[in-house]
Amino acid sequence: MEEETGALPAKNDFSSWFNEVLWRAEVMDVRYPVKGLYVWFPHGFAIRKHVYERLREIMDRDHQETLFPLLIPEHEFMKEAEHIKGFEEEVYWVTHGGKNQLDVPLALRPTSETAIYPMYALWVRSHADLPLKMYQVVNTFRYETKHTRPLIRLREITSFKEAHTVHATWEEAESQVRAAIEWYIEFYTGLCVPVIVSRRPDWDKFPGADYTVAVDTIMPDGRALQIGTVHHLGDHFSQTFGITYEDDKGVQRYAQQTCYGISERCIAALISLHGDDHGLVLPSSVAPVQVVIVPILIGKRRAEVNTAAEMMEQVLRAAGIRVKRDIREIRPGAKYYHWEMRGVPIRLEVGPRDIDAGVVSAVTRTGDRSTIPRGDLVPGVQALLGQVTASIKKRATDEIRSRITVAGNVDDVVLAVQTGIAVVPWCGERRCAELLEEKSGGSILGMYVRSELVEGIDGVCPVCGQKGCCTLIGRTF
Repeated sequence: MEEETGALPAKNDFSSWFNEVLWRAEVMDVRYPVKGLYVWFPHGFAIRKHVYERLREIMDRDHQETLFPLLIPEHEFMKEAEHIKGFEEEVYWVTHGGKNQLDVPLALRPTSETAIYPMYALWVRSHADLPLKMYQVVNTFRYETKHTRPLIRLREITSFKEAHTVHATWEEAESQVRAAIEWYIEFYTGLCVPVIVSRRPDWDKFPGADYTVAVDTIMPDGRALQIGTVHHLGDHFSQTFGITYEDDKGVQRYAQQTCYGISERCIAALISLHGDDHGLVLPSSVAPVQVVIVPILIGKRRAEVNTAAEMMEQVLRAAGIRVKRDIREIRPGAKYYHWEMRGVPIRLEVGPRDIDAGVVSAVTRTGDRSTIPRGDLVPGVQALLGQVTASIKKRATDEIRSRITVAGNVDDVVLAVQTGIAVVPWCGERRCAELLEEKSGGSILGMYVRSELVEGIDGVCPVCGQKGCCTLIGRTF
């Protein structure tokens, strides 16, 4: 891609900024000739790799990774009426193989319950087979009819991590739900993305679930973005697909199930919350390049400077730091622009004066400049990487906290939803929710809220005056 040097749109014009930074920072190319499908640039795919390595590391503690087919036969897909009703307008169907019409139409998975659970019915026989815990990272397809947006609203979700577990009792499945929530909080803490956990209202739960818990964050335009869900499925699907086990008394029982997922929306949140008017800002944990070295080549000491830069690269790489030495024949300012746009946490500059002083000049992506003694290069860089991550986390937390408002009446809800999320004591009645949504232009996101960003509130519903529980209302994507 030809190097760009122009300014990005200001981030307060979030939609324009987001689309432009994906291109300029080489995350995704939106020009693929099918609506809602996008191409990962290598740099963006490297970010994806590091993000999903962290997710896999967490999942592998307690799950086995697997892979199920993309194509689902119609007779399996249509077994679960409530579940299908939630997806029926979004399904892509394969009806021909070459020129021949298929005997059985095949659905491209919008999600994998109907692909996985017929196999679980074969694998689960007795209580000794439980719990069964598997996950996969796959692409899913949904015929999205709303305005598509890269990483946020797609027709091909390229990076869907979905876990599916089977348990003997409802309580054991509920324990798995709680564990999954903790893992998701841990995952997003590693990305410096503050989250809010809440239980979706019954009319907005996953089709076929007993209940749904969602993980949300708040984007720079004040809209809530759902970046994870956890579903307690009860025995709804096990009855449909015949997933039964023999308990220790020889009695056949229906299994209890959970499922939970995260898509590349996690990367949308990472980019959107941390980026600035100069491009991406990446925590070191997921930055493809953690340190870039820029030799300052002046006068007759070019060879000496190049040698010093090469030695620095070798030392940092030996310490396990992802480092790149930029030796392109372009001016230093163009190099600075290039790596700032791509979110590299630290830029090291070395020139004749630095060599004479025995130091390296360091500039962080968060705007701090300092020097590191060359003899302390590794510990100095590691300390700066930690400082950058702490700065990113604080900035994101402060920004999201500023967009959360406790609202005691309907007018307060309306004002809060214009710039972020309202926290309100809602009674739980749908008629009150509909009035709040109509007045504010937002949606009930969830109740029983859990987040360090949201203080639990007591009070009465602003519509009916009945006792309410802590509830989130906001605009969504």
